[in-house]
Amino acid sequence: MAAGCLFLVFCISCALISSTRCVCLEPDQNVTVPVGWINVGRVSASDQILLTFALKQQNIDKLKELLERVSNPYSPQYGNYLPLDQLSSLIRPSEETLKTVWTWLRNLGVQNCSTVQTLDFLKCFMSASTAEKLLSGSKFNRYSNGHQTLIRSLVRYEIPEEVAEHVDFVGGVHRFPSQKTVISKAWKASQYTEANFHLGVTPAVVRKRYNLTASDIGSHENNSQAVAQFLEQYFHQMDLAEFMQLFGTSFVHHTKVDNVIGSQGGIKAGLEASLDVEYIMSTGANITTWVFSNVGRHESQEPFLDWMILLSNMSSIPWVHSVSYGDDEDSLSVAYLKRINNELMKAGVRGLTILFASGDDGAGCREVRKGINIFRPSFPASSPYVTTVGGTSFKNPFQITSEVTDYISGGGFSNVFKMPDYQAAAVKSYLKRMKSLPPDTYYNARGRAYPDVAALSDNYWVVSNLIPIPFVSGTSASTPVFGGILALINDHRFQKGLPALGFINPLLYKLQENGTSGAFFDVTTGCHLGCLDEKSEGRGFCASQSWDPVTGWGTPNYPELLKALLVGKVDHP
Repeated sequence: MAAGCLFLVFCISCALISSTRCVCLEPDQNVTVPVGWINVGRVSASDQILLTFALKQQNIDKLKELLERVSNPYSPQYGNYLPLDQLSSLIRPSEETLKTVWTWLRNLGVQNCSTVQTLDFLKCFMSASTAEKLLSGSKFNRYSNGHQTLIRSLVRYEIPEEVAEHVDFVGGVHRFPSQKTVISKAWKASQYTEANFHLGVTPAVVRKRYNLTASDIGSHENNSQAVAQFLEQYFHQMDLAEFMQLFGTSFVHHTKVDNVIGSQGGIKAGLEASLDVEYIMSTGANITTWVFSNVGRHESQEPFLDWMILLSNMSSIPWVHSVSYGDDEDSLSVAYLKRINNELMKAGVRGLTILFASGDDGAGCREVRKGINIFRPSFPASSPYVTTVGGTSFKNPFQITSEVTDYISGGGFSNVFKMPDYQAAAVKSYLKRMKSLPPDTYYNARGRAYPDVAALSDNYWVVSNLIPIPFVSGTSASTPVFGGILALINDHRFQKGLPALGFINPLLYKLQENGTSGAFFDVTTGCHLGCLDEKSEGRGFCASQSWDPVTGWGTPNYPELLKALLVGKVDHP
């Protein structure tokens, strides 16, 4: 615990119960104002604030063990996923936790609260004055980035020690949402005129490169896929219809999203939202598709956290989720990171496959003190419980050829989470065989390494606001493409009576280490960005044969990957 976060003082809220101690739940949470946001003044005492209380869960060790069993094809429990009610019985907070937290809230007059089926989150509306009494030390102000306002406190909060034993963190206090955007690379396409060249990546290019035929479409009624949107990012159904009319003529597809969860307003469509929807639906063609729209309309909401809570409270949700969202790992408290990991484990135990973009900053870079830099991992890309997707480019621009590293592709090693067993052999092999690695002070070689896989992330065509836009790039493109491919594989598994892929990493690494031939196109050329200093010379990690922390195992060869993943329980390793 950081110095100064445990005080023998009579805080206002602490004085209402027997303890005189207040505990800082998130002492390492970044509480600075991100670039682009400005303070526009104190909130009034009566302004309404929405706080989210992450209540301590039970049996987390059992949850982790269960995830390992249901994700391991050598386990008798492989694919025996839990429905939400059984999961709730396993992890729901204890009666003591529920009673302690509710008593604390009611003692300060907080009544307007809602919970979820698993009972491990409480969302409560209250006045700003009540929130500041509840969270000792907090001081709420409004911040604006020009088109959105948020209520946040830049002073770390404290809660009574007796209550702190039952709460992981409080949401809606410190964290500013990530301002991730897609990238446009303006290639000079006019110099390429031969008929065998393409002028940017379209569904036809993706499907040809990864060996999908016109017949590779979904058909099973139980199959489904989803993307999640944040920060006022909207898609428009008309954009999707226009996109499919332009680029989807060679395969059967849907022209409308089947289910939108949340608010889908806004006059203008967002480029990233359009990209996500159009490419998961053209790769995972003809599959029921949902869009989770988490816009954070209330000024104190955390949209990503809201999405995780939403998953925790829905008994029927899509099997594959593609999420193009990330934040700097070091900007988040360890308490928050660990709890999000719990939520991701919950998703895996239910049979969901969660994919996250690896990010578009290469290895990233952070100055820890003057003249001393380290790489900067992204989260949730660095979580051991998601499948992280990196990015590639064609070796010859505008020609369907082999792939090389996209220099923006995120990758590296977590500074918080240790390397999971499922990837230890692959990662250690990479570190051993590479003759040229970044300085070992720049990364944690014992941490969770990512990405796990990759797909094209360069020069996509997107339709947004009815305008075809070329040369859109980023792992926001590669992630829905890979998600659509896994959704197609789920379709075949369901037709054979097999369970959904679920948390795929243990199976994926086992198959590759056992020499599964041809399931991936191995990307062996290129490096991604690092720190622009003398030691790193602007370079992060480099691709190599087999797994690497830039492109993972490589990009999908659909027919062979399908064969490899049409596996049920295996009797013997």
